[in-house]
Amino acid sequence: MSSRERILGRGSALADVPRDDTPYEEAFERGYLREHGDRSAEQTVALLAENLADYRAVVHRCAEAELPAVIGGLLAGRGSRTVVVPPGLEPSWLAAADAEQVADRSENTPAELDRVDSVVTACAVAVAETGTIVLDAGPDQGRRRITLVPDHHICVVRVPDQVVSSVPQALQRLDPARPLTWISGPSATSDIELDRVEGVHGPRTLEVVLVGGQASVEVNS
Repeated sequence: MSSRERILGRGSALADVPRDDTPYEEAFERGYLREHGDRSAEQTVALLAENLADYRAVVHRCAEAELPAVIGGLLAGRGSRTVVVPPGLEPSWLAAADAEQVADRSENTPAELDRVDSVVTACAVAVAETGTIVLDAGPDQGRRRITLVPDHHICVVRVPDQVVSSVPQALQRLDPARPLTWISGPSATSDIELDRVEGVHGPRTLEVVLVGGQASVEVNS
């Protein structure tokens, strides 16, 4: 063992643990609650919408057949002339969009993405108790940077299939080897006087479209 390895070893919290000790994951019983309360699927979706709105996301609900018109209307209302599109996004979602579509490519530079008005993605899962959308860079979500650089993100969540109550339930659905992005509302920070500033580390505006069997409705604005 080198001197470097000995020094680094002293800084490890497990340095003095015997090699034959009980494995860490088995050392303690973790009887955590996997969700808080007994909710129906519709109640879980309603809680997601409520918590998303609490984080200042703009939430819309619509039926599957209405989705192209809703996305087209959101882009038009924003005045978006360009929109980034992941390679696996359902083409029909943008059938009513009037904006120029920019493909998500590895060659896209930050400056190019910064000039794009909006991005439309799907998601991997949504967590009702925390109002969180999780992306895993799947084909319909694209590279992480396309949801961090443009100022306006429209994210589509299929309800109730993609909605879970809690973070533990979400983790069961996710692959930890994938690049996971956890989004709770638009990017925001506060200075020492607690003045909120949005759009610092990601999109200034997050619009979430909950797609299910209901007619079109805006949950908040």
